[in-house]
Amino acid sequence: MLSAGVLVLLSGCAVKSPESRMAAVATGAPGRWAATPQGRAGVDRDWIGRFGDSRLKGLVNEAMQNNRDLQASAERVNRAATAAKISGSAIRPKAGAGLTGSKEEQKFVGFPFGGGALTERYGTSLDVSWEVDLWGRVRAGQAADVAEWQAQGFELKAAQTSLAAQIAKAWFALGETNEQIELAEGALKIRQNTAEAIGDRFERALEREGGTASKYRLSQVDVASAKATLAQWQGEREAVLRQIELLVGRYPAGTDLSRSGLPSLPGYPPAGLPSELLLRRPDILAAERRFAGSGKRVREAELAVFPSLTLNGSLGTTTTSLKEVLDSGFGVWSYGGTVSQSILTGGRLRAEQKGREADERAALAKLQQTVLTAFGEVEQSLVAERYLARRVEASSEAATLAAEAAASAAEDYAGGTGDVLTLLAAQDRKISSASQLVTLRRLRLDNRINLHLALGGDFKVR
Repeated sequence: MLSAGVLVLLSGCAVKSPESRMAAVATGAPGRWAATPQGRAGVDRDWIGRFGDSRLKGLVNEAMQNNRDLQASAERVNRAATAAKISGSAIRPKAGAGLTGSKEEQKFVGFPFGGGALTERYGTSLDVSWEVDLWGRVRAGQAADVAEWQAQGFELKAAQTSLAAQIAKAWFALGETNEQIELAEGALKIRQNTAEAIGDRFERALEREGGTASKYRLSQVDVASAKATLAQWQGEREAVLRQIELLVGRYPAGTDLSRSGLPSLPGYPPAGLPSELLLRRPDILAAERRFAGSGKRVREAELAVFPSLTLNGSLGTTTTSLKEVLDSGFGVWSYGGTVSQSILTGGRLRAEQKGREADERAALAKLQQTVLTAFGEVEQSLVAERYLARRVEASSEAATLAAEAAASAAEDYAGGTGDVLTLLAAQDRKISSASQLVTLRRLRLDNRINLHLALGGDFKVR
């Protein structure tokens, strides 16, 4: 979101970026991921589109334009770019023009009848000064500012990807609530039909066929619980709708965005190599840029003890008549130079250097921890992917068996050979296992997003 004008200004100031210092952490990268044998190069850069939902892509596009937090991040990038430009201007000559005028009267005491002299003076000037960056101190500070600008840019990219992930997770949460509401409505209907059947047998005093008061009360409890579950999921759906609207920059009115369920799980993304992660994840790249910038800050402090040379020049006119102020015949000029050297600073320069060295060590530790955290997130997502797949498979089997058991229990009860408690228990397992399967499917989709983020994959929408 950097404006083209800012980029042009930066390029015009001969901005130089600090060299990469990623080698400080690259040696710790393993040859391949421990949680999976995959080591294919590349990363999925279209993961939002892989879910096959144009409405989700539209929401992400809208958020890129309207999310206020993202706009604030973009302005921080612009501010850092401006700071880098200002820093670069320090190595260029500075010029200023001026026009002066004065009138002065001097009284002479003791002269008869008073007396004095009236003096007028006018002048123009063009003043030029230039602090020669003999040792590279100014350039070191400029390079540090450029590194901070680059770090802010990487953080903006990370914020964009994170926002896309938040919207996708919220969208999948909406899909889950839609499916859960449908399941809850079906469960309520089942509970009501069962309670009606038991109540009918209770009214006819068919105790041997499950028509007792206690079993009728149990069926009514299940009906009430089913109503509570339905209300719970309806409330969660309303909350998710408003969360999505806030993320995309809309007023949270609870607009009905979709009644669809969860999408199918897309294909597995290429995991790549651990060493490639160092060049993909924007948080790692931002931390590396700050580490590189801190090294330039140390260099800047080290060079501050050397003498500085400033060249000065002036060209203009000076006259006692305003009409002659632009006459070159009254021209004046001067040039010179100043060499200054700090001698006694009370230990300030040395303390500043030590402080910046501490900042550099802190930046290195931050980079190392960021890299370690990134490796951990990838490994955790890969492991979670494996076991979530197993859980979904087992839960799917359980839901199928529970549905078959509930159907058999209903047939037995209708035929007069089944027990009402068995029927209620079978229905409870059918309902709970179906709900659990939906939740696991959503968790697996969320983990897929986590894996994309951990791998540093960018999003691309059309």
